[in-house]
Amino acid sequence: MGSISFANAASSGSGIDVQAMVDQAIQAASGPLQLMQQQQLAQLSGQAAALNEIEGKLTALQTAMQALSDPLGPLAAMAATSSNPSIVTATANPGAAAGNHLVVVNALATTSSAYSAAFASATAPLNTGSFTLQVGSNAPVTVTVDSTNNTLSGLAATINGLNAGVTASVVTDAAGARLVLVSATSGTAGTISISNDTVGLGFTVNPGTDASLTVDGVPISSSSNQINGVIAGVTLNLQAAAPNTAVAISVAADTNAITTAIENFVSAYNAVVQDINSQFAVDPTTHTAGVLAGDSALRMVQEQLLNLVTTAVPVNGTTVNLESLGIHMQDDGTLQVDSGQLNGELTSNPGLVLGFFQNSTQTGFAQVFSNTLTALTDVTSGPLNVDLAGIQQMESTLNDDVANFQARLDLKRQQLLDEFSRVDAILRELPVLQQQIAQQLGTLP
Repeated sequence: MGSISFANAASSGSGIDVQAMVDQAIQAASGPLQLMQQQQLAQLSGQAAALNEIEGKLTALQTAMQALSDPLGPLAAMAATSSNPSIVTATANPGAAAGNHLVVVNALATTSSAYSAAFASATAPLNTGSFTLQVGSNAPVTVTVDSTNNTLSGLAATINGLNAGVTASVVTDAAGARLVLVSATSGTAGTISISNDTVGLGFTVNPGTDASLTVDGVPISSSSNQINGVIAGVTLNLQAAAPNTAVAISVAADTNAITTAIENFVSAYNAVVQDINSQFAVDPTTHTAGVLAGDSALRMVQEQLLNLVTTAVPVNGTTVNLESLGIHMQDDGTLQVDSGQLNGELTSNPGLVLGFFQNSTQTGFAQVFSNTLTALTDVTSGPLNVDLAGIQQMESTLNDDVANFQARLDLKRQQLLDEFSRVDAILRELPVLQQQIAQQLGTLP
């Protein structure tokens, strides 16, 4: 605390500025508190933020790697292509066998429909009565027409409420309004039949027909234009009949999906490595490294990642690594994809690529990498999370110290206020006391 002079205040009787003097004293005593707040807490906060950022990028890398280790994920994706999509298209599910097939579409499946005779309007009154409606082999349904629904609109609403396997609507043409029924089931199995019509609706029925096609010369009949199971794992979608045109369907590994998954892994990996590198790099201007430069756990994570990406896996007698697939390591530890080389490997030998990332013994590159990332990102035992927990504990302790220090300062402030207030009162009384003494001395002989 700096020296405080009371001489002027004593001679003038003006007292002292208590608040200013207390503030001055507390300011001098609060230096350690400011140091703790500005330096130690700021450093810990910076370390925690950096660890959280790296941990988030490790989690993103784990997600990308899990996609590569998933037996039903992108590496298992298959693509089906058609030489004539205007006639037939195809989609392939994971597990579909690679191969080529010839498809000839002789006829498309059609959906049965029925339409009534023409009436004056949708709201013109109809005769009352009933008729029997049946779709394929479903149970027949009796449709009753009475005073509550004896119009085409009313009748359509009644039929739609019966869940009879058809959709009813009113269509108006040049002749008038007609009740139209469309089967919910395509092919011959969904053919509509109407009998016992006492209303006089005069239905005309168009029967449903099945699709007719050949697959590799084998005749196929289907009630739907979407055909599953004829080619294992492949869905054929018939678009048009072309009896004299053979369409080639090719089923192969989906190189686009596989390439995207690999590129996602490379991008996520590079984000982690670049962030870690930035912590150990020394700034040429400030000559300082990142806030985690001294973090041994981060150095260990860096070494593990670099070791993992150099892993080689034997596949059918061939040693495969990222380099051989066109994924090259750069000088800074990041990866770069040679798209041409990777695409060539995917096209010529997709099994080699799959075997590198996954195998039945769970020792594929993606499987081992994914397991390691699971350990690294564990919320309780992961090295960076352990570090983060320690930093958070230090922050908590330091905050407690700061709070305790502040409490002591507040107590000291109150003590000083009390002391200086008493001094101020005394100084303000001194001139009166001096005058009284002088008067008394003046009366002495």
